[in-house]
Amino acid sequence: MLKDNIAIKITDVTKTFKLYSDKPNTLKERLVRGYKNKTDYRLILNDINLEIKKGETVALIGVNGSGKSTLLKLMTKIIYPNKGKVETNGKLTSLLELGAGFHPDFTGRENIYFNASIFGLTKKEIDKRVDAIIEFSELGDLIDSPVRTYSSGQYMRLAFSVAINVDAEILLIDEILAVGDQHFQEKCFNKLEELASSEMTIVIVSHSLESLKKLCKRAIWIHEGKIAMDGDCSKVVEEYLKVCG
Repeated sequence: MLKDNIAIKITDVTKTFKLYSDKPNTLKERLVRGYKNKTDYRLILNDINLEIKKGETVALIGVNGSGKSTLLKLMTKIIYPNKGKVETNGKLTSLLELGAGFHPDFTGRENIYFNASIFGLTKKEIDKRVDAIIEFSELGDLIDSPVRTYSSGQYMRLAFSVAINVDAEILLIDEILAVGDQHFQEKCFNKLEELASSEMTIVIVSHSLESLKKLCKRAIWIHEGKIAMDGDCSKVVEEYLKVCG
C-alpha cells in the first residue's frame, strides 16, 4: 500500500527484452552458418528504485536507448518488469505513442468520446468538455474527419487535448510534444506549466532540455539502465551535458 503522498513507486525493477537471431532460410545458409535458434536478452533497466510524490513534475533524461521510455511504459503498465514492482496511486493518463488508443476509422470527435470513456468519463461529462477539447486542439472542421487522415501533428493535438481533459491525477509524456508546429508545442508547454502548478503529477521525457528546466524542478538521469543522478533539474541537466552533451 502506497503512502498517500506518493504517486508512483518503483521498487527493485529490472526489465529485459528478448533479442532473436536471424534463422538461416536456405540450405546453403544452414550448411555455412549452422542452425542455431538462439535467444539473447538485452538488459534495459537494472534494479531501479525511485519514488515520485503527488504534485511533482519530473523530467526523465538520457541518451536514446538508455531506458527512460521503457520506464514510462512500465509506469503505465503497458509492459511489466521481469523483476520488481511498479505501483501508482491515482488516475493515470499517458501520451506515449501517437494515435495509441485512437480508432483510425473514427472521426476526431468520435475518438474524443471513445478515449474519454476509457478513462471513466460518462457521456454527460464528455458532452460538457467536448467543445473545450476541440477548441484547444485547433483542428476546426477536421474534427469530423477520420483520424487516419490526420498528420502526426494533428494526432498530437487531439491526443494532448483529450489527455488534459480526462481529470487524470498522473500524466506521463514521451517525446510526443516534439511533433507538430512551434505554436502548438509552445501552447502545450504553457498548459503543462499550468498543470504543474496544480496537484497533477507529471513525468515527461524530452530532449528539449531548456524546456524541461523551465517546467520541472526534479530530473532523473537514466544511464545504461541505471539511475545516474536524481535531483534538482538544472543541476542534473548540467551534469548530463558534461557527460553526454
